[in-house]
Amino acid sequence: MKDFNPNQQHTLQQTASISGTGLHTGALVNMSLKPAEPGFGYQFKRIDLEGQPTIKADCDLVVETTRGTTLESNGARISTVEHILAALVGMGVDNCLIEVDGPEIPIIDGSSKFFVEEIEKVGVLEQDAPKDWYIIDTNIIHYDEERGVELKATPAVDYHITTLIDFNSDVLGTQHASLKKISDFKEQIAASRTFCFLHELEALLANNLIKGGDINNAIVVVEKPLTDEVKKKLGTAFKNSDFDVNSQGFLNNLELRYTNEPARHKLLDIVGDLALVGFPFKAHIIANRPGHFSNVELAKKIKQHIKKNKALKNIPNYDPTIPPLYNSQDIEKKLPHRYPFLLVDKIIELSDNHIVGVKNVTANEQFFQGHFPGNPIMPGVLQIEALAQAGGILAIHCLPPGDYDTYFLKIDNCKFKMKVVPGDTLLLKLELLGPIRRGICEMIGTVFVGNKIAAEATLMAQLVKRENN
Repeated sequence: MKDFNPNQQHTLQQTASISGTGLHTGALVNMSLKPAEPGFGYQFKRIDLEGQPTIKADCDLVVETTRGTTLESNGARISTVEHILAALVGMGVDNCLIEVDGPEIPIIDGSSKFFVEEIEKVGVLEQDAPKDWYIIDTNIIHYDEERGVELKATPAVDYHITTLIDFNSDVLGTQHASLKKISDFKEQIAASRTFCFLHELEALLANNLIKGGDINNAIVVVEKPLTDEVKKKLGTAFKNSDFDVNSQGFLNNLELRYTNEPARHKLLDIVGDLALVGFPFKAHIIANRPGHFSNVELAKKIKQHIKKNKALKNIPNYDPTIPPLYNSQDIEKKLPHRYPFLLVDKIIELSDNHIVGVKNVTANEQFFQGHFPGNPIMPGVLQIEALAQAGGILAIHCLPPGDYDTYFLKIDNCKFKMKVVPGDTLLLKLELLGPIRRGICEMIGTVFVGNKIAAEATLMAQLVKRENN
């Protein structure tokens, strides 16, 4: 496949439409893969249900991992999500709305091959937004002694996966597979199909499951003689009796695409299940006897680690002995605010997409006189105002020369996480979420005190150029 820029976000150029049978329900499912904005991630929409509820691709929403990964949110479920998610990750697509009119993703041939081909047909579009990678800097391990399962994410400079499977099977033996870079997914992994053992297949049929099962969408491992009775049951279920066991120990309905196809499919499942972390990350995944349950458990641990440490890695470094880029007098030349409503003392970092300001909170602040007397706390609304003022300087910096005023349009996802009191030093960090268009800018802002987050919000503002009188 054509190499894509791994440091930019991507979506689809057009909508891809796919129809197929659901593995367990046997129902025909129509699926559309639609372009989405930067930061959207992967979301499923059940268009067959009232209100068309959406389900985010998030490991915390997994409710079932038997024979596939199932998500549930907003009163809706979507099953067997791993193969389509693996295809999106493998093709470098970061943002996609997946619309379905049924409860599960079409199984097609049990691999990601068809999904990859459809994505390739409509094309992948590079977006004007950076891809914020998280670098795993410590070992993150999921170990299940009872099942003999161990999955580990170790530090690495890229996303690399190594898988080992051992089912104590004379047919499968011990197999391993490796993916050294995600751009190899299409050629090396996507076509590998799901597999199951004959005794598992019999149990699924007995429980009226895999209604959409087909003789051509799974590799069936046979470790015991295929009796006439079992062959008859399979023939009835699959509406095809023209099969037997080949010399390798598989049903002879299909030829293996790779000698280690089962191990490669387990790797495919890992790619899909770890997409549920919700953050792009770099690590070497080493998986010994993985399955959907263990994959999701590792995804949860990786997500928790990233959420815990991501903010700490983004804390600006403030050395008060270093002269600032802007002092308070410089700031007054940019902003129409004056004491006591100028809430930014310094600017210590400034680029085309981010800014870091400083606010020293003292006991002499005027707002302390009438706010929580005897227990001075900086009002949260003023913390957001301080962010907005720093953000105004960033926005003005990105526009052509001139005098501008900035006006709030919207504040989203505002959270206050700790008290701000006299003596605290606020570090006000803002990052643009996209280019400024028609004077509208959107940025994400974070207020740090020491190594902790005091407040955060997404801000949208309008910049209006002042007319010279």
